[in-house]
Amino acid sequence: MLELQNISFDVDENGTNKEIIRHLDLKIEDHKFVVITGPNGGGKSTLAKLIVGIERPTEGRIILDGEDITDLSITERANKGIGYAFQQPVRFKGIRVVDLLKIAAGKSLKFSEACDYLSEVGLCAKDYIYREVNASLSGGELKRIEIATVLARKTRLSVFDEPEAGIDLWSFQNLTRIFERMRKEITDSTVVVISHQERILKIADEIIVLADGRIQMQGPGSEVLQKIMGTESAVDTCDRLR
Repeated sequence: MLELQNISFDVDENGTNKEIIRHLDLKIEDHKFVVITGPNGGGKSTLAKLIVGIERPTEGRIILDGEDITDLSITERANKGIGYAFQQPVRFKGIRVVDLLKIAAGKSLKFSEACDYLSEVGLCAKDYIYREVNASLSGGELKRIEIATVLARKTRLSVFDEPEAGIDLWSFQNLTRIFERMRKEITDSTVVVISHQERILKIADEIIVLADGRIQMQGPGSEVLQKIMGTESAVDTCDRLR
């Protein structure tokens, strides 16, 4: 279980202290597909970065399975099974897809194993396995390859920060199908997705609504979605929560 206790995060903005996350308490149970949603600027991406160790809280503690990981680096947290998929995946000139998968797995992979990870995210392995992770790949392809690396790591906790950002509709539809499959096959891991897309919200076991750095709502996905949606779109409703 992941637990955030009295978490606050402040930044200096032109000499003025700005509070992004405000005394937040949160528990995320194991083996769940959790979606964190809310208006832009509400603190969602900051929360994701605090969980994986890119940022450190100004106040409070982060507990993973009873262990205080607040002061651990992103590398140390990765070694404990926390994975992170960036909003905009990093491009690596000179590194092939197969090499990236091997790095993620932390071991040598057979060709068939590497191909299996690509197949799981809907990519034809023979077309991608030896391609470089560079500008020749589209945003949607990079997103799916990044998810394949998360699968290869076999993480205990995987955090995806707005995976729909910067991809076209066709890629988004494929991405949603991948998440639907991940949710059905969750056995020994937890998936946390930062998103305000209705199709992703609909498959959540649990939805957390974050606005102004505070949790506004949390509960079973179907119940929370019904409360925040009404007749409006998820994006409009989340903007209204400002």
